[in-house]
Amino acid sequence: MTLAEARIRHQELATQIRGHDHAYYVLAQPKISDREYDHLSAALLQLESQFPELTTPDSPSQRVGGAPLKEFSSVTHESPMMSLDNTYSQGEVREFVSRLQRLLPDETLDWVVEPKVDGVAVSLRYEDGVLVQGATRGDGIRGDDITSNLRTIRSLPLRLTDPALPRSMEVRGEVFLPIAGFRRMNEERIAEGEEPFVNPRNAAAGSLKQLDSRLVAKRPLSIVLYGLGNVEGGNPPGTQEELLGWIRRLGLPSPVRHWRCQSIDDLLAAITELDRVRKEFPFETDGAVVKLNSIDLRQQAGTTSKAPRWAIAYKYETEKARTRLKAITIQVGRTGALTPVAELEPVFVAGSTVSRATLHNEDELARKDIRVGDLVLVEKAGEVIPAVTEVVLSERPPNAVPFVFPRRCPECRSEAVKVTRQDESEAGAAWRCPNPDCPGKIRGRLEHWCSRGAMDIEGGGEVLIAQLVKAGLVLDPSEFYRLKTSEVAALERMGERSAANFITAIETSKSRDLWRLLFGLGILHVGAGVAKRIAKRFRSLDDIEQATADRLMAVPDVGEAIAQSMVAWFQDPTNRQLVARLRSHGLNFKSSTFSELSAGGVFQGMTFVLTGTLPGGVSREQASARIESLGGKVSSSVSKKTHYVLAGEDAGSKLEKARQLAIPVIDYAEFLKLAGDASTPD
Repeated sequence: MTLAEARIRHQELATQIRGHDHAYYVLAQPKISDREYDHLSAALLQLESQFPELTTPDSPSQRVGGAPLKEFSSVTHESPMMSLDNTYSQGEVREFVSRLQRLLPDETLDWVVEPKVDGVAVSLRYEDGVLVQGATRGDGIRGDDITSNLRTIRSLPLRLTDPALPRSMEVRGEVFLPIAGFRRMNEERIAEGEEPFVNPRNAAAGSLKQLDSRLVAKRPLSIVLYGLGNVEGGNPPGTQEELLGWIRRLGLPSPVRHWRCQSIDDLLAAITELDRVRKEFPFETDGAVVKLNSIDLRQQAGTTSKAPRWAIAYKYETEKARTRLKAITIQVGRTGALTPVAELEPVFVAGSTVSRATLHNEDELARKDIRVGDLVLVEKAGEVIPAVTEVVLSERPPNAVPFVFPRRCPECRSEAVKVTRQDESEAGAAWRCPNPDCPGKIRGRLEHWCSRGAMDIEGGGEVLIAQLVKAGLVLDPSEFYRLKTSEVAALERMGERSAANFITAIETSKSRDLWRLLFGLGILHVGAGVAKRIAKRFRSLDDIEQATADRLMAVPDVGEAIAQSMVAWFQDPTNRQLVARLRSHGLNFKSSTFSELSAGGVFQGMTFVLTGTLPGGVSREQASARIESLGGKVSSSVSKKTHYVLAGEDAGSKLEKARQLAIPVIDYAEFLKLAGDASTPD
């Protein structure tokens, strides 16, 4: 293929992928299967590997950047990004409308009402249709350049193709985390022994602060755009309603609903209706934004020192409940994290009765000055996790004293260790118990092993696990498999039948697939999704145990932190002994998904030999894992049975021997072409 032919094919592929991204992420109407989409992406990557000059900033391949940034550069907004004045009063909305009418006495005013997405304000600049820069609001004058992070948002097009586009335009909106994505992320974090995010907005804000866009790409961020900054060339719309339609036609994500209102009564009715329907939206919205429809009249209305006079945010009251804080207990998780928990007088909030709520960490406790005996307000963050949001200080008992966070583990009395949090999405530091034999950590590990997402052992809940640990019957997962029915039946509130059912569930768990076992081991950073992807690339737990960090990093979504964590876990003698005991009890160590993946692989029956340095920083371990995942084998020496020699720069004697035996020698671009629908190694 010539460069000219490749350029045409690249443009075709890029156009198709952009269209499918829009259909899937913006319209929620996918037109092709995931496998077909992967075929297109792999073909694009192959072309760009073969012809690097085709890799442009707006290519779909550039969704995730390269090496992490050392720091964000600063961006000066061409026009200030102002915040909105807020109100909780419909009377103040009436006054707002009257005030605008007095400013513009000879004009007939109309309005647009939009959902106020609870996200992070951003500004995007497109030049000749290509996204060239994205920034946070910052202080309104200067923000951080987060272009690489914004590129990871699949619903955001990197190139716009409308022929009437301005030469340069700035579009403004909000980055947010959908509720379903927030729940999924928190489930994974809890399963991995990490503290859950406080709410979707904090999680979105923290994600955008990450200096490594590869981490951001793993978080299901989305974006909505609803405003314009500076525009050069073209004919931008003259009203907000026209602007929303224009944004939608350009293929940019726009608000899910909006209302055009011609009177104050219409406006208040729209605010009321939005409050009624907003719980059906897939994201959190904490209010309604009221905007003057005419953009020309906005210029006449002007701004105050901090906010436009032509818009206001009406904030809905979050559903909260008042209750008394009876006690603060410290919960010890399977990683040893000491988490404060509020023990509450039961109260009904957002559809369920709440008696416990997270207090997050020591810093959060101190910031809110939460004390035992306080009357507190409770809400559900993301309508999922009960949390104490504030204290009713006027009702504070005179004997309430600040809570002193323990410096020793409440379970085993070991001295706690303060660990600075790596994830910038949450502030503060965590206290952890360093004792591997801490009863709290043991219970957490055993509950995790029995959980539905791991080995799915029915009956292995918190109460039974606590009894088993207290009785000394089970202290690590392998000891489940030597339990006797009579031992379980002797526990409190456990009859013969319940005990027998539990033992049957344990026996059944022996046949669970490899990914469940790997997830159940509780290796730091290895969630269920990562475990599934690893099990697709490795035949057995024994192969995983012997894998190097490089080989593990060849698996999609497995970065250095995960790979190093796994290597360290399997090198620990205690963990190796646990694996040996599990093997002796007859647990399944093989992956059924690997068999399915490799059976029809394009390299089935082929033997490869690798030599030299491969391009793009791809290691031999990564290339070997890719070959094996597609059914092939990798040999250390060239022979007549070798099908291909994959040669990089500075290839050695293996290259010469391949020529002597007339074995085909291929470079990395040819290897990718042979791989067909295989994507490039991570």
